[in-house]
Amino acid sequence: MSVTAHLADIASIGRDATSGGYSRLAWTDADLALREWFIGQASGLGLDVETDRNGNVWAWWGDSTAGDAIVTGSHVDSVPDGGNYDGPLGIASALAAVAELKRRGVQPRRPLAVACFTDEEGGRFGVACIGSRLAAGVLTPEKARALRDADGITLDEALRQAGRDPGALGAETDRLARIGAFVELHVEQGRGLVDLDASIAVGTAILPHGRWRVDITGEPNHAGTTRMADRRDPMLGLARLIDAAHREATERDSASHAARATVGKVRCVPNAVNAIPAEVTGWLDARATVHKVAVTRATHSAAIHLHYEVGKRYKLGEVSFEGSQFKPGFLQRYIPWKAGDWYSQSDLLALQQALVDADYFSLVTVQPEVDKATDQVVPVKVEVIA
Repeated sequence: MSVTAHLADIASIGRDATSGGYSRLAWTDADLALREWFIGQASGLGLDVETDRNGNVWAWWGDSTAGDAIVTGSHVDSVPDGGNYDGPLGIASALAAVAELKRRGVQPRRPLAVACFTDEEGGRFGVACIGSRLAAGVLTPEKARALRDADGITLDEALRQAGRDPGALGAETDRLARIGAFVELHVEQGRGLVDLDASIAVGTAILPHGRWRVDITGEPNHAGTTRMADRRDPMLGLARLIDAAHREATERDSASHAARATVGKVRCVPNAVNAIPAEVTGWLDARATVHKVAVTRATHSAAIHLHYEVGKRYKLGEVSFEGSQFKPGFLQRYIPWKAGDWYSQSDLLALQQALVDADYFSLVTVQPEVDKATDQVVPVKVEVIA
């Protein structure tokens, strides 16, 4: 079958008749149907199909244990209301290429595999590349099993519902060591090729990618009776943060150094048109060629400035880090930081600047609590989720 024939074969799976988009979230019926379709197509080509401990499906031509293998493929899951080419194009083209090689009577000198990775988009559980992250050992099974979707279903529960064993999750060190090269055909999803008047190109880099969830708590009140001066509106804080991240990325986005910042998901409580929110949550997707720090700098700077006023004092609840570079005692070299102590705005800004200067941009939590004797402040929590 040709690439277009393969894509036409699955065009109805997970498609929304109204929008025309696809909802093929990981471990849902649509995703499971596509996985079965892939297994059927690969088996029909005479490939040896196996599913690893993380749910990634591998279709082998040749000895899978020989090493120095050539691997191609992609994924079949989608973002909510996604397109039919993001992922499936890499799968369909790989299957079509194997079929053509077999038709020509080619016998590969090295093992060849078509891989279908699990939950690459992160559209359901909020973390991208779950299958490949688990295989590479950069996502722990414990953290993966605890991930929850919008309905509160954990990945552990989703795997059990799909007949999988969540206890089997883990790194695939030996399997990955047998891969000599990986190549993937992917839809561009932009207009760079159009501007270049080119039909295809070779990617030279993938933008470093981070996701942050920002929770901001305010004071719920009536939209009509609460004076503007009396408001503690967390939506205003989120708006400032979104604008700061957008400006930071825009200033650094160029032909030589790309930068991206997107807030595409927002949750508001109680989500009523005539009510000041009690709390809002925004999800930031940030990417940049050299370092994703440019955007995170704006994010943390905006978070620390939210509703702070000179002369107020703030009590830091928790400052924690992810990453192997963090060294105990780092904070104390810049300010005498201690959990539970009170600090001025200048102290907080010194902390933020210290993090910027030292390139510690994996800040997980900054949650200030105001001194009730002086005034109140909107608590802000910034969490790295991927």
